[in-house]
Amino acid sequence: MNISAARDHLSEAVETARTEAVFLERYGRPAGVLISPERYEQLMAALEDAEDVVAFDAAMAEEGPDIPWEQVKADLGWR
Repeated sequence: MNISAARDHLSEAVETARTEAVFLERYGRPAGVLISPERYEQLMAALEDAEDVVAFDAAMAEEGPDIPWEQVKADLGWR
């Protein structure tokens, strides 16, 4: 949907975004995406999960001595 049409039919675009992404175009090129708040929250949660995986993988790739599980639990106060 081009931005002018979205502006003229904003309520319809928002209603459509409740069930599917509405891609906005300016001069025939992608300019933005309109999505529901629920879908936005799902995407942000997925992004945070993916970032956690990357951080975990990086930590696992670090060189150095292994830390015993009992020490990790003690450091976290999980006794």
